[in-house]
Amino acid sequence: MSATALLAFTATALLLTITPGLDTMMLLRMVLGGGRRAGVVGGFGTTLGCVVWGAASVAGLTALLVASRLAYDVLRWAGAVYLLWLGGSALWRSWRGRAVADDGPAPRVTPRQALRIGFTTNLLNPKIGVFYLSLLPQFLPVDGGTTAWAVLLVGIHVGLGQVWQLVVVWLAGRAAVVLTRPRVKEWTERLTASVLIGFGLKVAFDSSARG
Repeated sequence: MSATALLAFTATALLLTITPGLDTMMLLRMVLGGGRRAGVVGGFGTTLGCVVWGAASVAGLTALLVASRLAYDVLRWAGAVYLLWLGGSALWRSWRGRAVADDGPAPRVTPRQALRIGFTTNLLNPKIGVFYLSLLPQFLPVDGGTTAWAVLLVGIHVGLGQVWQLVVVWLAGRAAVVLTRPRVKEWTERLTASVLIGFGLKVAFDSSARG
């Protein structure tokens, strides 16, 4: 594997990582609901989900997602239902919280909850596995030693993702003074909850990424 191919993969992985998406919305909700600590731990959860998918890809297990339509759809629908539940329940709490504001402050997101949500969200996203299976082969050498290089590429992608998540958490923490104002927080939570619902619907009905 040449240095050029390694740099090309790194640049591709970086662009994909910093593109706003589901992970960014999840981190924003975690920081708003539990502070920077919840955001950092939730970021570790999403990274752990990528590690599991990366390891499965290197082992060839995620090839089942490409070979079996049923396996892919089962996992896709499970992920969609989970996202819809997260977004729907958050949206319901937001609207209900406004009606019963005198009951006290809304429950905070604990680091344990953030870890579970981050990990489960990525684990139930089959597109991550398909991403590794479709992208990694394009940058692997053809003269052997593919396993070691695949591990390296997965490590680069996971490492970039973790660093970027820490940046997102730090930026969200810096903006917390504004974002945690009652009215701003209320509408930010509703916006991010609606985005989660949108992602859930997209995952449910968009099967084109299977390959």
